Amino acid sequence: MKLCVLIPAHNESKTIGQLVEQIRQKNLDVIVIDDGSSDQTGSIAQTRDAYVIQHHEKKGKGVSLRDGFRYVLSNNYDGVITMDGDGQHDVADLNTIIHKAESCPEAIVVGNRMTDIKGMPGIRLMTNRFMSFLISALCRQHIPDSQCGYRYIGRKVLESMTITAKDYEIESEVLIQASKKGYRIFSVPIRTVYGNERSKINPLRDTTRFFVYLIKELFR
Repeated sequence: MKLCVLIPAHNESKTIGQLVEQIRQKNLDVIVIDDGSSDQTGSIAQTRDAYVIQHHEKKGKGVSLRDGFRYVLSNNYDGVITMDGDGQHDVADLNTIIHKAESCPEAIVVGNRMTDIKGMPGIRLMTNRFMSFLISALCRQHIPDSQCGYRYIGRKVLESMTITAKDYEIESEVLIQASKKGYRIFSVPIRTVYGNERSKINPLRDTTRFFVYLIKELFR
């Protein structure tokens, strides 16, 4: 399979260089969407041999991923693996995700952090479990970690969707749209590395966006 790794990043200069290097060592192409960073995120990624798509102002994770997906489709990749740029996703888990993707290329494979919740902040754990329950019900498939951004999406799945999300609600929109099109969603256990980084998710704003999107889907 011709695969690439897509990383939306905003002010991740401390972690992006090592992350790109480690992925490139696995002979995978890396596309970084520099989403209006005020630091050297884009230039560092470029020096480590990533292809960088530059946003001159912050547009949000959803817009970044949508731009990346267009690049993936126009460059004839068989699928894409998305990762966060803050170092919380372990590059070693790429092997697990790719192995599952090779056996079911026309699907989505989502990383599951719920098999090892040690170190996960309590509020994030409760929110994630609740959101995953709702998304699983809407998708009619069991998805234990619906908000995990570490995932594989097959080319045919990407081609079938019309994504409109601008920010973090994109994680849910992709799963719901894929399910409506009849695609399977699989989960594989992954490790999450928690450091001193602060979450970029705004609890009030992004939870509100999630529920607004969910309500729209229920009445669509």
